[in-house]
Amino acid sequence: MKKSTLAIALSLAGLVLGGCNDATNSSSASANAKPQVEASGTQTAQAQDFATFSGQFIENLWQVAPTWALYSGYHKYDGILDVADEAQRAKTLAFVNTQREMLQAFDTTKLSTSELIDYRLIENLLNSVEWEQTRFRAWQWDPSGYNVAGGFAQIINEEFAPLDERLRSVVSRLENVPAYYEAARKNIDNPTLEHTELALLQNQGAFSVFNDELVAKVEGSGLTDAEKTLFKQRFDAAIAAINEHITWLETLSNNLKANGARDFRIGEALYEEKFALDIQSGMTAKALYDKASADMIRVHAEMARITKEIWGKYFTEAMPDDSKVATRMLIDKLSAKHVKREDFVDEVRAQIPELVKFVNDKQLITLDPNKPLVVRETPEYMRGYAGASISAPGPYDKGGNTYYNVTPLDGMSDESAESYLREYNHWILQVLNIHEAIPGHYTQLVYSNESPSLIKSLFGNGAMVEGWAVYTERMMLEEGYGNFEPEMWLMYYKWNLRVIANTILDYSIQVKGMTQEEAMQLMTEEAFQQEAEAAGKWRRATLSQVQLTSYYAGYREIYDFREELKAKAPESFDLKAFHERFLSFGSAPVKYIRELMVN
Repeated sequence: MKKSTLAIALSLAGLVLGGCNDATNSSSASANAKPQVEASGTQTAQAQDFATFSGQFIENLWQVAPTWALYSGYHKYDGILDVADEAQRAKTLAFVNTQREMLQAFDTTKLSTSELIDYRLIENLLNSVEWEQTRFRAWQWDPSGYNVAGGFAQIINEEFAPLDERLRSVVSRLENVPAYYEAARKNIDNPTLEHTELALLQNQGAFSVFNDELVAKVEGSGLTDAEKTLFKQRFDAAIAAINEHITWLETLSNNLKANGARDFRIGEALYEEKFALDIQSGMTAKALYDKASADMIRVHAEMARITKEIWGKYFTEAMPDDSKVATRMLIDKLSAKHVKREDFVDEVRAQIPELVKFVNDKQLITLDPNKPLVVRETPEYMRGYAGASISAPGPYDKGGNTYYNVTPLDGMSDESAESYLREYNHWILQVLNIHEAIPGHYTQLVYSNESPSLIKSLFGNGAMVEGWAVYTERMMLEEGYGNFEPEMWLMYYKWNLRVIANTILDYSIQVKGMTQEEAMQLMTEEAFQQEAEAAGKWRRATLSQVQLTSYYAGYREIYDFREELKAKAPESFDLKAFHERFLSFGSAPVKYIRELMVN
């Protein structure tokens, strides 16, 4: 499915918050001043104090996490590449402790509902950063967390400032590349093989950013001769540092293959802790797993019903008694209808205007024509994780492009490409585009950037973000997209089974020790996935934890909330109004948006 820039930023928090250069502390004089909440005497005064604290908290955070700031569209610290060494981890924890003390000085009973949600989001962020640093410690065992390419690509490719200004940030940022990778190698201890191999693949892809095109941009720029000379020195040193790191990763990977490596599974205790911090749904991971298991049975029944309804349209022989066998046969038959491999990216691009027209015609939500969506081939340094994703500008850069990254199939064998295309067949490719683009991730992230609360926009909840995208898939079909064609609904349920299976799969692998063979059986036999898709999902489940549950967790919360409101006032319920009000609160956890909408 996807990883939006917001989601990337959140997943990077544990590493990006590895600290800052001393230079970033120059403007943080007010960071240690406690909010004067007790002296205010009124809720209005406290609200003003909390707003001041929130704004200063964000500024202090960006000083500690300049790369996260860059991804969020805040460009004051673009020239700083943070080096995650021991001293900087100590600075991060000092930041957490200072900000937590300031936060706890507020009387939460005097905050408004909206302010209280911001309070909880800040509190959860601080807890997450501390947990990542001291308990989870992925900075030790996950080498894929170290890759400088993304930040440089963001500066080079996004036209948020004149080219010369951005190139000066590049020159400044290049200075720390050798130290960055040196610190990475010192940090890495007892890594997993899976994350080591991903690190190798993605760092090799860094040369799609550090290339002759960048050199030519600098040479043709308005930088001074001295700046161009400095760029050349630092660029050459960065290239050498990346190559050195790649060689080191190759050696490390070979050693891990020969001698064994740490298990990528994190176990029940860490999984439940991470789930509580990341999902914020109010239920345990085990409870969500049980809910998904029950939902899989329900969806199987719906698919069996549709299969029985249209079986005679595609087969002359009698339908098998085993409903899953019959459904699998029908899905296989329908999956042969798909785009040619060389047309995959172009077909995605062509479907976007059709989705825009449907949403506008049905008045489902207001789309801003001034917020561009650009379909592009996934940059090489981002490949190897997901086949489609959204890279959205942060709330500081609302006018920037949102990129729909689609990985072309030219690197696949004919067999793998055919399997992939059967998975993303005529019907499911449309559902994918709903999810990623219109009115899914792209639309939600545009609205999130317009939220009056910067806290809710910046520190959003992954389950809400993913859940919205999954919710829109069903909502669009309910509103008539696909003309209620049973084939579309059958394929939708197949797609929805992936969301359900994601939760079952992730929990089963990370907590219950599910093997690759068992995982493949779940995905291909119970969720009707193609071999290539299932293999890719297994790989993804070995590289991440909990994130795969966010789709189902958020979807169920949003859909159930909508149905609850409809049941209370069926005659007056306005779907467009619900969508726009729901999205107006940024990317806050669904349980908090519910509070705001019912109060």
